[in-house]
Amino acid sequence: QVQLVESGGGSVQAGGSLRLSCAASGSLYSSNYWGWFRQAPGKEREGVASIYIGGVTTYYADSVKGRFTISQDSAKNTLYLQMNSLKPEDTGMYYCGAFFVIRAMRNPDAVNYWGQGTQVTVSS
Repeated sequence: QVQLVESGGGSVQAGGSLRLSCAASGSLYSSNYWGWFRQAPGKEREGVASIYIGGVTTYYADSVKGRFTISQDSAKNTLYLQMNSLKPEDTGMYYCGAFFVIRAMRNPDAVNYWGQGTQVTVSS
């Protein structure tokens, strides 16, 4: 059983930065990737960024390329998302997810494990 716990959300003004963390307990061996998803009110959950577990292959949604950076610390079993130049449209609940197939970034139903989420609010 895998448990994912996010932290680091908050409220910032446009142009500001936040760093999200996701601590994993349990084995991630049943998953190949983990990453970040977000859901704004009234919208579907969407993939933001992902990274191959223990590797360097990354994926970013077009809307965050050049502003967000995903990274991981394998020794700490922790995933990070550095978010810079934040925009009001980045507002939403951010979830950490672990999954086997990369298509989960476009189809979150394929995510195997979810965290509880952390709120990010960006004001203009």
